[in-house]
Amino acid sequence: MTNLLFICSKNQWRSPTAEHIFKNRLNLNVRSAGTSSSARKKVNVKDIEWADTIFLMEEHHESRLKSDFTNMLKYKNIQVLDIPDDYQYMDAELVEILEQSISAYLGIARIT
Repeated sequence: MTNLLFICSKNQWRSPTAEHIFKNRLNLNVRSAGTSSSARKKVNVKDIEWADTIFLMEEHHESRLKSDFTNMLKYKNIQVLDIPDDYQYMDAELVEILEQSISAYLGIARIT
């Protein structure tokens, strides 16, 4: 099983959408979290330890993670998706972007 962690700012729209899309895929375990102190679920040490690959929605999420978890990220596979905070939860365009980028990265078939 591959553990994927999706991170945005408030864990409200983008990362929960990604978690929802990929949660029932064979051989994938998924979680989502946010970097903000006001996040629905704030990323923590256990999330970072658990993750094989960390998908970040924007560059500034990487800076935030590196300041909070510097040593833990040394050997982690981190991918920045460059998806702006312009979408609501399960927005059709967001789903399409996530499906396309994550599926291509993982080399898996899209389900939509």
